[in-house]
Amino acid sequence: MPSLPPNLYNHSPELHPNLFIGSLQLLYWLICRPSAWNNYIERLKTGGSVWKNRAFWRALLQGYIILPLFEYLLIILGFWVRGELTQEVAFLVAGGVAFGVAGGVAGGVYFGLSFGVAGGVAGGVYFGLSFGVAGGVSFGVAGGVAGGVYFGLSFGVALGVALGVVAGVGVGVEKGVEKGVETGVGVGVIFGVIFGVIFGVAGGVIFGVAVGVIFGVAFGVAVGVEKGVETGVETGVGVGVVAGVAVGVAFGVAGGVVSCISIILYFYRSFFAFPLLFLWDNFIYRLDQILFSKKPRLLRYNAAFWDEYQFLPLLGLDKHLLLILERNPIEGQAALNYLLDTRQKWAAQAALLELEWRKLERCQDIITLSQVHQILAESSEEDSLNKLFNSFKTISEDVNSALNQKSIFNQRTNLENISKHLEQTISGINLSNNKYAPRLSTIARHWQQIITDKIEELRELVEYHQEIDNPYIFGVPLNEQIQIFMGRTSIGLKIEKLIIDRRRPPILLYGQRRMGKTSLLNNLGKLLPNSIIPLFVDLQGPVSSSKDHIGLLYNIARQMQESAKRQNYLKLPPISREILADDPFTRFDEWLDGVEEILGEKVALLSLDEFETLDTAITKGRFDEEDVLGYLRYLIQHRPKFKIMIAGSHTLEEFQRWASYLINVQVCHVSYLQEEEARKLIENPIPEFTLRYEPEAAERILKITRCHPCLVQLLCSEIVNYKNEQPTEVRRLATLKDIEAAIPEALQTGSFFFADIETNQIDEIGLKVLRFIAQKGEGKITDYQTLKQHFEPDLEAALELLLRRELIEPLDNGYCFQVELIRRWFIE
Repeated sequence: MPSLPPNLYNHSPELHPNLFIGSLQLLYWLICRPSAWNNYIERLKTGGSVWKNRAFWRALLQGYIILPLFEYLLIILGFWVRGELTQEVAFLVAGGVAFGVAGGVAGGVYFGLSFGVAGGVAGGVYFGLSFGVAGGVSFGVAGGVAGGVYFGLSFGVALGVALGVVAGVGVGVEKGVEKGVETGVGVGVIFGVIFGVIFGVAGGVIFGVAVGVIFGVAFGVAVGVEKGVETGVETGVGVGVVAGVAVGVAFGVAGGVVSCISIILYFYRSFFAFPLLFLWDNFIYRLDQILFSKKPRLLRYNAAFWDEYQFLPLLGLDKHLLLILERNPIEGQAALNYLLDTRQKWAAQAALLELEWRKLERCQDIITLSQVHQILAESSEEDSLNKLFNSFKTISEDVNSALNQKSIFNQRTNLENISKHLEQTISGINLSNNKYAPRLSTIARHWQQIITDKIEELRELVEYHQEIDNPYIFGVPLNEQIQIFMGRTSIGLKIEKLIIDRRRPPILLYGQRRMGKTSLLNNLGKLLPNSIIPLFVDLQGPVSSSKDHIGLLYNIARQMQESAKRQNYLKLPPISREILADDPFTRFDEWLDGVEEILGEKVALLSLDEFETLDTAITKGRFDEEDVLGYLRYLIQHRPKFKIMIAGSHTLEEFQRWASYLINVQVCHVSYLQEEEARKLIENPIPEFTLRYEPEAAERILKITRCHPCLVQLLCSEIVNYKNEQPTEVRRLATLKDIEAAIPEALQTGSFFFADIETNQIDEIGLKVLRFIAQKGEGKITDYQTLKQHFEPDLEAALELLLRRELIEPLDNGYCFQVELIRRWFIE
């Protein structure tokens, strides 16, 4: 696709190399594109020394010589065409131009010297140039208006007196004051009108007329004296007084009038020009609709790109921009970026919004729907429309996650949950007063239909192949929407008793890795009464990776908000990093006040999972121990509506600093499932589960996994996969032989589980001990003396670690593996 011209859709275009064309370009920037002018001046500042900067001298030449000459010739041409060109008119026009240039130079020098003293010679000269050229051209165009505006009434009187005296003494004049005033005013009006019409800028006519009057009055009064040289002094003083008053009043009154009228005309200009701009912009839009070239189109000629003073919305600009965005994304994106920094940014925002609409509407199948989140923009704004857009992006991500599930059952289950969520979203949209609600509702219904069709397709696929649904999930925590979370009722009762304990003891949920702690925390809402609100916070990831206390508390609060909304549909108060920046812990504590108001009579259980990662961050110096753990102790002692529970795979004896802050910690040990719970997970994980087990087959699973929740899920998942590969006549009954056949595949699939034990939970001596015991066989005990002979003197420390990790257990003066499936990994 061809690249764009460098000056197209650019707030900082390059000046044309031709002196004359470049001068006209500067004039155009001054009149219509002030941003381009300002950026041009900024570029001049980077050119090094003033005297060696060619761009600087070029700008002086264009601003003070070429443009004034062009202005003079253009005005003279206008008078000549009208047949009104006389020597007097030519003189007055030249005087106006000269006055403008002189005023510009004077302004430039004035500002240059002022800022040169304050900020350095180079900066002052450049500042002077920017104001000087702008002033010179503007004064030339308007006939010297800036002089009157700048000096005002007070300087006008004194200046008029001085000019009157000099004029009376030095030159004298043949015509009277009255005639001079009349002539000056007349020529000034003509000059102002013609020049204002020629350039057609906002307030140009009024500026021209007003300044023409000023120049005419001053000129006529100053030189219009009938007396000769002999009465020059006397008359000069008198005329000087008259001229001073005339000039002062003229400058003062006209300056105020011009300022007011110019502001009014600035607004009227937009209104008067709007119909013509509307017709022009729609004309080029229609032309662009029938063009198919990939080259830059007519959008660049839209008034939004050449008239920065137009503040009224240029209707239809958003449609034109959208057309180019779809046909030529490179040009469209460049135009959009340009508009975002102008008064017409509404069009860019509208086009962006419409693009998002179309992305959602173009999802016609489940694959497109699952991938659209990759191209949807996500806004951090909190308005209702952005929240709805973000919810569609989340739905797309959830669909993508559902389709990536290995089993058809999990795909279908997740899609069913998404469909239910969409139904809630549609209800919320229909109750909304948002003007986009009907369109959003239509999209949501269409998406729901796509998902429903996919669910039916999966059902038909299962029925056609007579496959067994595989509901098992291995290796990731079970969230509250997963049906196969089983048991843990006794732990739930213990936690409930500790929560209502008046002593308010902190709770440690302790268990080995992959034992189901996080799954339990995710599903506490199913085990606890409605009066207790679980707020789950995973200390891994953004929380412990935060660079300071602001990030730490912000991420904790954000996860609390998400957990409350997800599990209890409870909306906690908003919080931001900016609020926390002032005083993090104080502001967080004030935020908890708002949380308590929302809780009412209920109690919050703040569950902090993987507390070891926070301890690591404290050790690294990212957080202060006293600030973090001290505040945790403060919550326990002074906020009875908040119960604190930390979860991890280590006891507090291994983290002494936590033990010193969390006094009287009560431990809830998460270990193997009870046999009844594990049996239900094996034989009836979901309603209408079609796989049946022979009694000895189910017993074998219980024995080889010892009801380890993760390993039961792993082995049962592989059994279902294995059975689905068999002929349909034997598919739905699992035998002992089937269980043994699925074990090798389970060891392979769960390799990361077993490898984690080797690399992260034990040391080198412990690994050797495990392999030694594994060689003895299933259920075999290795006596202590035998171990001592092979691993002295490091045996005691190794055994202590292996016992703490619940990998082995003491039995009959020896040791054996707790779980047979883990033993098989180490024997291999």
